Amino acid sequence: MSVTRIAHRYAQALLDLSIEQNVVDKVNADMVQLSNVCKESKDFANLLSSPVVDANKKSEIFTAIFESKVEKMSLEFMNLVLKNSRENVLPQIANGFVSLYKKKNNILDVTVISATTLDKATKDIIIAKIKASFDGTIDLIEKVDASLIGGFIVRIDDKQIDASVASQLSNLKNILLN
Repeated sequence: MSVTRIAHRYAQALLDLSIEQNVVDKVNADMVQLSNVCKESKDFANLLSSPVVDANKKSEIFTAIFESKVEKMSLEFMNLVLKNSRENVLPQIANGFVSLYKKKNNILDVTVISATTLDKATKDIIIAKIKASFDGTIDLIEKVDASLIGGFIVRIDDKQIDASVASQLSNLKNILLN
């Protein structure tokens, strides 16, 4: 079975259980935290993939790190994943859970990449344009990339709107060369 399929099944099971236990928002915050730890800490990622450290030791480490910071059900779930020797899939499970949570709650991730930090008025205009065609909450993720020269790129799911100066210059260059 593929890693993606395994991660999805675990994430779906955790979502169903957290809804049943009425702690879905807390578990979502825990999975966001776990996902961030996996991304930011190379040592933690190495721990997850290490065959040298046995499951009991990993469970002790998880308890020490997360016991006071996460919902009890989240910690028990992490320990279950460790017990089943699926700890290498834990980052994908956490990301999968967050995606399922956002889909269930009608939250859309919108990434805006701009040459400089956008002011509030510009952000509001972008959000208003997106809300015109989407019913739900918009989670705006901002990134700055000076190589765009000016303008911005908006990414929604697998769609992209490129209104950057760098892109326009590249298109103009292609037109002039052909």
